[in-house]
Amino acid sequence: MTTALRAEWTKLRTLPSTGWLLLGVIAATVTISATVSAAVSCSSPAGCHADVTKLSLTGTYLGQAVVAIVAVLAVGGEYGTDMIRTTLAAMPRRTTVLAAKAAVVTAVTLAAGAVAVLGSVLAGRLILPGHGFTPANGYPALSLTDGTVLRAAAGTVLYLALIALLSLGIATAVRGAAVAIGSVLGLLYLFPILAQVASAGAARHLQQIGPMTAGLEIQASTGLRGLPIGPWAGLGVLAAWAAAALLAGALVLRLRDA
Repeated sequence: MTTALRAEWTKLRTLPSTGWLLLGVIAATVTISATVSAAVSCSSPAGCHADVTKLSLTGTYLGQAVVAIVAVLAVGGEYGTDMIRTTLAAMPRRTTVLAAKAAVVTAVTLAAGAVAVLGSVLAGRLILPGHGFTPANGYPALSLTDGTVLRAAAGTVLYLALIALLSLGIATAVRGAAVAIGSVLGLLYLFPILAQVASAGAARHLQQIGPMTAGLEIQASTGLRGLPIGPWAGLGVLAAWAAAALLAGALVLRLRDA
C-alpha cells in the first residue's frame, strides 16, 4: 500500500493540471462566497432572515465542480492515455490501486478545501458587517470559535472530500473522463432542479436523498428544525452515495479488463 500511495501521489502532483485545478477550487469558492456576501444587505433586524454562515460558504456550489474534475482526472486521465495498463501491470491488486487513488485525492481535496473554506469564512467576517449583518441586528461576527460555524466549516471541508470520492468512484466505473464529469455534475445538480418542479412532499424527499441537497445541509446554522434533513444526517447521505460509487468502481475495475 505504501508503494501504491507513493506512486499515486507522484502521478497526481506531476500532472500540470492538478495544481491549477486545486488553486481553482480555492479561487472559485472564495470568490463566489465573497461576491455573494457583498451582494446582500440587512437594514433592520425585522428584515433580516439570512443564514450568514451558509451565505459565507455559497462558493461551495461552484468549488465542488472543480473538485469533481480533479478526482475524475485522477483515474479518467489514465484510461484516456491507456496508462492504466501500466499502472495495473505494476500493481496487480486493483483494489489497492483504487484505495491509493482515493487516499491521495482525499488528502489534496481536504487541503484545498480547508484553505477555500477558511478564506470564505474570513471574507464573510470582513464583508458582511459592512452590509448590516452586525451584532445590533442579531448577527455576531463569524468565528470558528462558535460551535455552529465550526461545524459548518469543517463539514464543508468533509463535503468536498466526499464529492471527490463520489467522482472518483463514478470515473472508475464509467472510465471516460468526459462521461464521468457529466455524470457527476448531473447527479449533483439534477435533484435540486427536480425539487423545484415537484410537489412539496416530493420536493422534500428529493432534498433528503440528493447528494448535494442533503450534503450541503451541513452548512445550515439557523432553522435546523425546518430542514428536510439534519446537517450530519445529510452529510451521511452524501457519504452513502460516495461509498456506493466507490463500490461500483471497485467492482468494475476488478471484473473488467483495463
